Amino acid sequence: MEDVWVWAIFGAIVIILLALDLFVFNRGNEAISTKKALKETALWITVALLFGAFMFIQYGTETGIEYLTAYAVEKAMSMDNLFVFIMIFAMFSIPDNLQHKALFYGIVGAVVFRAIFIFAGVELLERFHFIMYIFGIALVYAALKTMFKKEEVEERNRVAEFMCKHFKVSPHHDGDKLFTVVDGIKMMTPLMMCIIVVELTDIIFALDSIPAVLAISTDTLVVYTSNIFAILGLRSLYFAIRGGLASLRYLKYGLGIILMFVAVKLLISGFYHIPVLLSLLVILGTLAVTVMASLAANKRSPAV
Repeated sequence: MEDVWVWAIFGAIVIILLALDLFVFNRGNEAISTKKALKETALWITVALLFGAFMFIQYGTETGIEYLTAYAVEKAMSMDNLFVFIMIFAMFSIPDNLQHKALFYGIVGAVVFRAIFIFAGVELLERFHFIMYIFGIALVYAALKTMFKKEEVEERNRVAEFMCKHFKVSPHHDGDKLFTVVDGIKMMTPLMMCIIVVELTDIIFALDSIPAVLAISTDTLVVYTSNIFAILGLRSLYFAIRGGLASLRYLKYGLGIILMFVAVKLLISGFYHIPVLLSLLVILGTLAVTVMASLAANKRSPAV
């Protein structure tokens, strides 16, 4: 698809919503309540689905289903980020009223970096068909790692530890400033360091999620728009469900199964094409079973 006007509409929607988010919905440095976060989450999902409806009308059923499937995959994969956000905020002692700002800047950066990864990935797949098998093997590894990863978080803290060792970081916050001066020396605030680590962490996660989405479609418009709408809604979703994340005890298994399914889809694509609608049903069904199984387990034995 080479419709420049569609890209222009998408870009305008993203810019307008980000501006509303920062300057209207969340002005100042107030902590975001669960009720407010739920409303914002509903708004982001509604916008994403409306854009999906537009894709159905403009480009047909197949493309519309590809968009919805890619959106579902990215939304599911991004759930794992929420646990990491909690750990990063705790590490840098980011208060509730500054967490939204940290995520906002981190996600704006993700919009740029994911564009680079997606366009490069599509170009590679078009030029070198065998790369899909490399992606497939990488996704198998990612699936196994997701399902059987240890609960300890030390390995996820390595990026933060490296940054703290090699950059001057103030031990204290200075309001919502990103830089401050301590004893005449300009230093990063913990908030700035947190934003950098959030961004680097998203890049690491993108190495798993983007190949998964490319297994659904290699249309840059489908892949990028679905990816970005899922990422933009991640911030409000974090504030909406952060208190209940621990109750999703089987989430990692659900994500692992989704990654494994997408890996198989890539690896067998040379001789069998799994219908996109079936892919969407498998992904949504896996998420539904994961959530219901987690809720049922919590009733028998509440998560701690």
